[in-house]
Amino acid sequence: MEGHHKEEKTSDVQSPADPGHPVKCSPVIIDNIPLNGPTVNVLASENFIHQSMSIIVENAIKKATDVREKVCEWRSPEQLKELLDLELRDGGESESEILQRFKDAIRYSVKTSECLKFNELRSEHRDTTLGKWLPEYTYEVAPVFTLAEEAVLKKMMELIGWKDGGDGIFNAGGSMSNMYAVNLARYRCCPDIKENGLSAAPRLVMFTSQECHYSISKAAALLGIGTKNVYLLCVFFRGKMIPSALEEQILSAKSEGAVPFMVNATAGTTVLGAFDPIDVIADICEKHNLWLHVDACWGGAALVSSKHKHLLKGIHRADSVAWNPHKMLMACLQCSAFMVRDKTSLLQRCHSARASYLFQQDKFYDVSYDTGDKSVQCSRKPDAFKIWLMWKALGSKELEQRVDRLNFLHHRYLAEEIKKREGFRLLMEPEYANICFWYIPPSLQTLPDGPELWEKLHKVAPVIKERMMKKGSMMVGYQPHGEKANFFRMIIISPQVSRQDMDFVLDEINNLGKDL
Repeated sequence: MEGHHKEEKTSDVQSPADPGHPVKCSPVIIDNIPLNGPTVNVLASENFIHQSMSIIVENAIKKATDVREKVCEWRSPEQLKELLDLELRDGGESESEILQRFKDAIRYSVKTSECLKFNELRSEHRDTTLGKWLPEYTYEVAPVFTLAEEAVLKKMMELIGWKDGGDGIFNAGGSMSNMYAVNLARYRCCPDIKENGLSAAPRLVMFTSQECHYSISKAAALLGIGTKNVYLLCVFFRGKMIPSALEEQILSAKSEGAVPFMVNATAGTTVLGAFDPIDVIADICEKHNLWLHVDACWGGAALVSSKHKHLLKGIHRADSVAWNPHKMLMACLQCSAFMVRDKTSLLQRCHSARASYLFQQDKFYDVSYDTGDKSVQCSRKPDAFKIWLMWKALGSKELEQRVDRLNFLHHRYLAEEIKKREGFRLLMEPEYANICFWYIPPSLQTLPDGPELWEKLHKVAPVIKERMMKKGSMMVGYQPHGEKANFFRMIIISPQVSRQDMDFVLDEINNLGKDL
């Protein structure tokens, strides 16, 4: 393993196999980051949750259903910015400060359960308040969350490298973000299609790698482009798009009379964790005037790490980016951002329906804060608030360490352990946090690589998965890939995971499959 090891005094860590009995272990420090043992104080976390729930009960339920209370504590955008201190900094804040953020968010939000609220055709029963926050589509019903979304998008765009900013919106998942990208790219290519429909457009084609997320094809189907007009490009062994294949397909499509309009590059493929060469792809897109979208739903978290952001080299040249903080950054599901470099209101023009009962232009405040008309939805959950509050609590430096520690050092350790152990074989050296490997039972270890081995090995992972699920010991996914036999794909995200847990996973797979 790379990095400097520093051994400290032993500590008690619970055994994954027998949680009731602690085992002695030696903490491991790599690159000045502790790799061993949980990083979260469970008792402190429980106390924080109890305090948070008390705030919700008192302020979001009792006061929200009391007719004597105000429906809202109105403040202008600029006033709220001063009151809330929305800036995201490198250093985290104290627990008491975060609880105050929580109180302020409730205080300056509209009480949607209040019986005197007649603003929209909706309300909430008091029993549902614990399970959800109010929706977001205009500033007047969601002032805190609108500004929190603006602050988070600004910070994420800074990390992408858009020095002049851009535009964006949080939405219901990465698949939806990719759909936004396809629709926006098509609108830029054929703006008349919004009013005149598909008859106003030529045969449009788009390009992506064979390893892309399935939502790209789903977006093409949903938008009437057609899945056959999604050209799937060949990839290198490691799952990266081959740029020369992209250029060939663009020229081929033009020779057929089709109109290329978009390229989707993937930063962190689902199975192998591959990163397409964005910089080279951007050169080709500029040459042919194509919209470049980067699906960084999984790999976008590397942008917060100075050590690993090189994986997304060239992403600042993208026209749009999808990034899911609910993945590696561990914001609560769902938390998905779609961002666009354009600053000419392209997102608004593409999706606006100008509903006069919501988006009046003669309101008493700055209507540019009414973000709902940029969305294909009406009501949206204020998902940006989840990552905003977490970012405020941890700070950029802690988020960076989380990515480095949990998703690179841990995975590096696991990959090295797999290479050491008899009966385990890596599919390939990992580039990102996806560790793909086979477990080969003793009965198959003497077989040479060939059809017989792979045919029998294909049946091993499903049986082990069944056994672990029925035993309830753990859950590890498996899948085939092309002509490759079923293999396990291990991805570690929880901050509670330790070196002992990773050892336990490999031991357990061996115990569950050694008789096969």
